[in-house]
Amino acid sequence: MPQQKQNKEVVWIDGGRTPFLRSQSDFKHFSAYDLGRMAVSGLINKTKLNGDDVDHVYYGNVIQDINTSNIAREIGLAAGLPDSVPATTLSMACISSNVAVTAAMDSIQSGHKNSAIVGGVEVMSDIPIRFRKKFRQKLLESQKYRKTSDWLRFFKGIHPSDLLPEIPSISEFSTGETMGKSCDKMCGKYGVSREEQDAYAVRSHQLAFKATEGRLIEEEIFPVAVNNGIINTDNGIREDTTFEKLSSLLPAFIKPHGTVTAGNASFLTDGASAAMVMEKEYAVQKGYKPKAIMRSYSYVAQLPGDELLIGPAFAVPKVLDDMNLGMDDIDVFEFHEAFAGQMVTVLKALADETFAKERLGRNKKVGAVPLEKLNKWGGSLSIGHPFAATGVRLLTTAVNRLIHEDGRYALIAACAAGGQGHAMIIERFEE
Repeated sequence: MPQQKQNKEVVWIDGGRTPFLRSQSDFKHFSAYDLGRMAVSGLINKTKLNGDDVDHVYYGNVIQDINTSNIAREIGLAAGLPDSVPATTLSMACISSNVAVTAAMDSIQSGHKNSAIVGGVEVMSDIPIRFRKKFRQKLLESQKYRKTSDWLRFFKGIHPSDLLPEIPSISEFSTGETMGKSCDKMCGKYGVSREEQDAYAVRSHQLAFKATEGRLIEEEIFPVAVNNGIINTDNGIREDTTFEKLSSLLPAFIKPHGTVTAGNASFLTDGASAAMVMEKEYAVQKGYKPKAIMRSYSYVAQLPGDELLIGPAFAVPKVLDDMNLGMDDIDVFEFHEAFAGQMVTVLKALADETFAKERLGRNKKVGAVPLEKLNKWGGSLSIGHPFAATGVRLLTTAVNRLIHEDGRYALIAACAAGGQGHAMIIERFEE
């Protein structure tokens, strides 16, 4: 991993996000373009950013609208950045804004750029729904029609079922399985019980509620104006969630004996994130105050299947080794919580000697993640998970926690569709 050995250091200036709301709630009338614009505008206002100091926009989006196919460019223009600032839209499932961050890092470390806005957006309330292929082909063919007789044969070969819309399924194209079903299989393989999953989900909601009440998350949220007022908090956090309530829920994917339920899985979410990263000397020269230094990162991938979401267990040791650090050196852990079962599986794998020897080729286990340092302000299970926005949300929270808890190193990790995973280490900036 050469990025750690580069002379140029990339610093995190600041980051934030819109509130994360359950889909079909108060953001249901917004598009991804709307929320992305609000997040970038919020970042500009918060950092007092001069648009001339931005060299590029790297922005993630998974479920894309054809009308804004390069949504990064549209967001940059709408947020008031100079029209000379190029923009790139990136997609790598749930780690799309992580890719935005590391793309910016690579470009800055290589000397091609001095700064970039990074982030991601997802609006699950507004997913593109299309007609079935046969009907789509007919519609495209009709653009060549010139006379009435052409239209009379339009429905030839079309069956009523061809007129039904195709609603996108959140499933793996390669396997046809939903992520929840794959998680259920992984939990069975690694012996993760329903009780462990429900207990972890309750923990996430309790910590998120405590952090919200203590106004710890407030700093990272850009308020959004809607018809009925201003929204400045997440609406998926359930302070009244209990182990008993979650235990009563039925399996959602593998019935009747599965362990993944609607209560121990992340929910469909609308939201956007944005952050500013710069070359260290450039930032100081321009008068910005960095909060953290971006250090090592890794991406991993394996065959999707019953280990679709275990990627962090492979990505984490790579960045620890690259930095010559151990688990005890990490002060803040921020892991993406796609499912409680996925989190428990990854934590078990990292702390398991057999997994280390047989799957990682290591002589000893990577190490246990101390729960008292993990996702102390809640996670995706409670805060929400707008696919492409989550990566920068993780980093923003990790940076703010480092400062709040007077720590030095933070470790971020996330799984993603396609059997992929990511990890990154950041270091608190000291003047």
